[in-house]
This record gives sequence, structure tokens and C-alpha cells, in this order.
Amino acid sequence: MRKILVVGAGQSGLQLALGLLSEDYDVTLVDPRSPDDIRAGRVMSTQCLFGPALRRERRHGLAFWDDKAPEVNGVGVRVAARQGGPVPEVDWVGRLDEPARSVDQRIKLAAWLELFVQGGGRFLRHRVSREELEALGTEYDLVVVAAGRGELAEIFPRDTRRFHFREPQRRLALAYVSGGEEHPAGGVLSRTVVPDAGEAFTLPTLSLNGPCHAVMVEAVPGGPLDRPLAEGATGDDVLAGLLDVLRRYAPWEYERFSRARLADPMAALYGGYAPVVRDPVVRMRGGALVWGMADSVVANDPITAQGANMASLCADVYRRAIVDHGGRPFDEAFMRGAFNTYWYSARQVTAWSRVMLSGPPHVWELYRLAERHRPTADRFANSFSDPTGLIDWFLHPERALEYVDGVRRGTDLSSHLPTT
Repeated sequence: MRKILVVGAGQSGLQLALGLLSEDYDVTLVDPRSPDDIRAGRVMSTQCLFGPALRRERRHGLAFWDDKAPEVNGVGVRVAARQGGPVPEVDWVGRLDEPARSVDQRIKLAAWLELFVQGGGRFLRHRVSREELEALGTEYDLVVVAAGRGELAEIFPRDTRRFHFREPQRRLALAYVSGGEEHPAGGVLSRTVVPDAGEAFTLPTLSLNGPCHAVMVEAVPGGPLDRPLAEGATGDDVLAGLLDVLRRYAPWEYERFSRARLADPMAALYGGYAPVVRDPVVRMRGGALVWGMADSVVANDPITAQGANMASLCADVYRRAIVDHGGRPFDEAFMRGAFNTYWYSARQVTAWSRVMLSGPPHVWELYRLAERHRPTADRFANSFSDPTGLIDWFLHPERALEYVDGVRRGTDLSSHLPTT
């Protein structure tokens, strides 16, 4: 039986570990947090899983929250007027072909970790250092690092050919809140764009105490949406800053959340990170190979809501590659080949994130078109499920403007008005 070590119990690491356990591999999972630690800890992110990722979880018996998590049936875009005002300049909702769902990772990861142990997996509650990876590489047939964007990811060199950001492009503030009102169109992942300043997101989600909403602001550092917090700031301080941003720059969202309160004492997060792409394979000093996956080697800004979805995809690609490889050695060629299969999709998200962060003029043209053309609004919404088609009409300025011109020439826009 082949021995595999997975370092990191996040979406990708746990999904991979559980998948390999079901294929009769000897799997050891290492993470410093127990299930109780995860449940009692701070919220880790927002996450919204779209159709393909949800289908993977159902296929592998991991979808425990379909009857509890609120459905997300659309993706909404609002653009604040540059001069401000009580109503957005652009306002539309695109409908998803398949409902999406959001589940607080504290619930999901704790339950999956317990399932892994119950299924016979070996769990070590421990924080692995770089030095320990040197030794561990000789004890297992394969070592996979799925430790997210933390310190251990630094062992993988940056790949500056694929991504060039060195600093965080947004400062993030997040709170899970109770007492908010639904979007006028129902279960919607809502995005308000404040030109040149950042974005505000709202999302129905399932958290520790039941259904609630996630509210997040992605502020351009130093811009008007950025509300730096002093050391020792509390969750209530994070929420107060979020509500102040909504009141000033997205009053239509403030109306929904003016009476909101934290869903639990640990339901707020503040910080930022630089998007990065890393080389997925590193050879340790002793000669052992270590393989990186998901956020450890491809970390995008959450502006495209793809983090958990890409982690799910990476886990699926790696599991299939490992199983299909049979008893052959897990050499560097194998690792790079499997990563390249994942990168085919991940590169589309990386390109999409870059475009969304920079906000080039053609994006505003597409937003304005979507307000008057239902198929464009729906096409954008369903790109969150499958971003690979974005290159044909959204990512490249010339293709985007050709698409806009083609729609305008061939369509009576008045018959396709999206409604919110």
C-alpha cells in the first residue's frame, strides 16, 4: 500500500486525503488544528462553491449541507456612480444554471477531518516546518503540501513568468453577520464596484449558528474604502468599518445590513495577501521531492470567488493523477504533468483575477451591456462555474469589444433587459 503524506487540512488537502483514503491508500494528514480548534477558531474566508465543485462533493459523499445552506441562484453586479449617490449607475443580476452554495469552512473542514479519522486515516496534530519536510520526504512515497498561503508555501519558488504581483492588491475585511436582509432578487452573490477604490461583496451563507450573510470589502490599499485597523481590533471593529464603507459608498447594501451583528464572536477577519503563482515542485536538500497544490502554489485574490472552487478542482485532478499512475515512482515529471493539467484551468482564473483587479475600460462596457442584455448577464454569472470560456469574450479587450459590438448590431436590447 502506497504511503502518502498530505500537509494541510483545508479544502484541497482534506478533499485529496479523503479521496485517496477511499482508494485504499495509506494516507497521513498533518495540520496543527483539531476539529474542535477549527470550529472554535476565526472565520477563514468567504467561499461560494458553484455547480462543478458541488457535484464533486456529492459524487464523493462529502456534501453534507445541501439541505441546510441557502441556495445562491444568481450573481449580481452593481457599479457605484463616480460622483456618488443613493442608487448605483449599473445594476443587474445574472442567473446561474445550477445553484451555488456557501458553507463556513469552520463547519466543513471540522466535519471532513472527523470523517477522515473515522475512515481510518492517520491524523497528526502538528505544525510541520521546512526542516521536518526534509525527513518526511524519505518516509513516504509522496509528500503533498496543501498548507494554503502560509509560511510553508514559501518553499516553492515564485514563478514570475506566470504572475507578477509582489504586494497585496486589495485589503480585505470580512464579517459573517446575522440580521441582514436578502438581496431584492433573492439568493445572490452581490458585487458592488466602486471605481478606482475597490469592491463590496455580500453572500448568503451557512455558518456555525445557521444561515446568515457574509459581507466583505476589498479595498484598494490607501484608497477611500480602506479602513486600517489598529492592533488588537475586535470583530466588532471590523464590522463597524464594513458598515461605514457600505453607508458611504454602497448605501443600497447598507440598507440591507444597517442592523447586522456578528454571527459569532470569531466571525470577522482582516488582512490581505499578494496573489502569486509558484513552481509546484521543490527538491529538498536531501533529494526528496515535495509537491505543492491549490493555494500553496496558485493563490488568486478572492475578487473572482474562485479559491475554494479551484482547491476542489486541484484535489480532483491530483487524486485522479495519483490513482492513474499506479505503482510507478512519483517523480518530477509526474508532478509537473498533473500540475499542468490543473494549470490549464487555473491560468484562466489567474488571468480573470488580473483583469478584475485592474478594471480595464472594456470591463465597464461589458457591465453596461449586461444591464440591457440578459444573455450577457447570465453568461457572466455562469463563468463563475466555468471560467475557461472567458478568454473568448471577457478577458481580452479586443475580443470583448467585438462581442459588445456584435450583440448591439444583432440584438434588440430592449427585449433582453435583466431585472433585479
